[in-house]
Amino acid sequence: MFIRKTRSVTSNGKEEGIAMPNVHRRTFLKYAGLGAAVITAGSLAGCSSEDGGGDVAPGTGVSLGTGDFAVLNYAFALEQLEAAFYTQVVATPYTGISDVERTFLTDIRNHEIAHREFFRKALGTNAIPNLMVDFSTIDFTSRDKVLAAAKTFEDLGVAAYNGAGKFITTPNYLVLAGKIVSVEARHAALIRDLISNGSFASDADSNGLDFAKTPQDVFAAAKVYIKTEIDANTLPK
Repeated sequence: MFIRKTRSVTSNGKEEGIAMPNVHRRTFLKYAGLGAAVITAGSLAGCSSEDGGGDVAPGTGVSLGTGDFAVLNYAFALEQLEAAFYTQVVATPYTGISDVERTFLTDIRNHEIAHREFFRKALGTNAIPNLMVDFSTIDFTSRDKVLAAAKTFEDLGVAAYNGAGKFITTPNYLVLAGKIVSVEARHAALIRDLISNGSFASDADSNGLDFAKTPQDVFAAAKVYIKTEIDANTLPK
């Protein structure tokens, strides 16, 4: 059952109510859960069905490849990071977590795992290995710290997809990336509402559009948490 509604302006200028955040789990999954839906046989047409490599120790370096494979591996790296973060959040919930918050964070974890596994499958033998991550700078016992980190990861993910979309040359990949970034944007909105119920993001783009970041800027921000050395020189600039 919806408990509260906020107002959102649609592309045609009309306002509509969006239920946040005390909403039935299935409703949230229907609204934001495109993660598993993008993993279909048709989505993988023309891609290898073999899995990529295993773990890589930090310092050895990992190449993202070239062309569309480089961009997809770039997204795969970020999805690995997000999936690992939310897996930790759910495994070691912060002090005072409510049932509603636990449900939403579990749903987000499931979406991120679905995204990660989609890229692993789509890339096949071109996939980068499992990355080593380090969240030692995040206090997972603190609600404020966890949600602040979640906001950072979600905003970074949205900006990464927005910045990399122009480099994707295969139309099917571009469509799928668009579906995934829409899910990431819904995650970002939900996290903001958990941080401050009913508030509007203070760092809004004055043009009314989501931010976009270059792969180089994204990796510069993410390297705090990714311990595996990544060679991003083959990514488009």
